[in-house]
Amino acid sequence: MKIRVTVLPKPSVLDPQGVTTAGAMKHLGWENPGRVRVGKVIEIDAPEGRPDEAKLHAICRDLLSNPVIEDYSIEFAER
Repeated sequence: MKIRVTVLPKPSVLDPQGVTTAGAMKHLGWENPGRVRVGKVIEIDAPEGRPDEAKLHAICRDLLSNPVIEDYSIEFAER
């Protein structure tokens, strides 16, 4: 089982990396890239199958993201 956790700044939080990236995209010719948000993706190979979702959410909340300023989403895929 492959697990993909995507962590992004909450919509209400200023994302200076996203603002800088949008500016660079404009400089490179994309006239109006819209709102850009920069985050991170964590891929986990779970060799024993689908983990306990409550435990995974706790790990995402307590370790992989900062719940004050970030949201996360989890995707599951078979290998």
